Amino acid sequence: MRRALAGFLGALLLAPTAAAAGAEAGAKAGSLAAAIDARAAAVEPQVIAWRRDFHRHPELSNRETRTAGIVARELERLGLRVRTGVAHTGVVGVLEGGRPGPVVALRADMDALPVTEEVDLPFASKVRTTYLGREVGVMHACGHDAHTAILLGVAEALAHARAELPGTVVFLFQPAEEGAPPGEGGGARMMIAEGALRDPRPEAVFALHVVPQHAAGQIALRAGGVMAGSDRLEILVRGRQTHAAYPWLGIDPIAVASRIVLALHAIPGRRVDARHPSVVSIGAIHGGVRHNIIPDEVELLGTIRTLEPSQQEPIHARIRETVRGITESAGAQSQVAIVEGYPVTYNDPALVARMTPTLRRVAGAGNLVEGLPRTGAEDFSFFAQQAPGIYLWLGIRPPEVAEADAAPNHSPRFFVDESALVLGVRALSHLAADYLQGG
Repeated sequence: MRRALAGFLGALLLAPTAAAAGAEAGAKAGSLAAAIDARAAAVEPQVIAWRRDFHRHPELSNRETRTAGIVARELERLGLRVRTGVAHTGVVGVLEGGRPGPVVALRADMDALPVTEEVDLPFASKVRTTYLGREVGVMHACGHDAHTAILLGVAEALAHARAELPGTVVFLFQPAEEGAPPGEGGGARMMIAEGALRDPRPEAVFALHVVPQHAAGQIALRAGGVMAGSDRLEILVRGRQTHAAYPWLGIDPIAVASRIVLALHAIPGRRVDARHPSVVSIGAIHGGVRHNIIPDEVELLGTIRTLEPSQQEPIHARIRETVRGITESAGAQSQVAIVEGYPVTYNDPALVARMTPTLRRVAGAGNLVEGLPRTGAEDFSFFAQQAPGIYLWLGIRPPEVAEADAAPNHSPRFFVDESALVLGVRALSHLAADYLQGG
């Protein structure tokens, strides 16, 4: 009885202390959130200025020298520990908070595309360069200029609140998301190989991508596969050359290739589980030199897209079986090469559930929507294999423009409503802060 009474009295004495500790933690969290929002609002004009500067001076994959120099300079100005030259031109910045805690990483890509801009803007790109032996225009037609500017804004917001930040933030400014030039390594995989996620090692990683499918002011999120795994398909069909007037004297690889194309298109939904979307497309067919000669061989080039990691191997197996069966039935021969590219970009369901309240608070009522999975590929997937990740979409379509009228990513008419950029700064800043605080 005495022991029970003593425990009861002890609990009464401890209860106010626990309540006070909870209130203090809540006050600190509220103070950090307010500081982030205030700094994000203050840095918005600079974020827009950075974005316009990067847009005016785009650089192709593994050639982001000027962009990386500006990024490194700004991170050093904020007092971050900075490493340059990662995966050729990548930059890694480490921000240590004022209190111990977990480690989180934030990523932005920096490279532009060989696209000639057709948007009439005062800061439109006039840059031209040589790409694969051809003179081309260069444009930030995928919005990586916005990503880089947003992440610099996040660094500014979090650096000014570092005293209240419990833990460490790793900033990953990545080159060559669009793919390294032939014969070169690059991108996220190379950054990881060169230690971008070591010392310190993040426990979670976040990124965003600007898209015109959603209006400015909206954030789109979903759990599971959000961007497809992308594998390159190369098929060589060998027949026997003959005069086109006498096809029975040879083996026609063009006819065989035609049957292969139709059969490959039927694999998704007929040969593999249709509940997990996948795409097999042939993008190039090469064979023959004259109208009256059946050639010896035909080359098919294509792509395989999957949104569920477990689907990749079954689709690969079905492709090999299909090609082998058709070519053998025609007396032809074939070779199939499947070159694995980017894995599925996978949003960790537990992390999505944990961070959804943060994004709902940041976006405001009705502005956090469920996004549809996309069959484009994204090498953020490599980072998300190293730690649980979230990849979200930031709407940048002007509200008065219908979705059907908005130019897509990679278009020469791609357009960013810059009023959306500050929401991107707030979203990544609060994701990092709330994660570090155990939110």
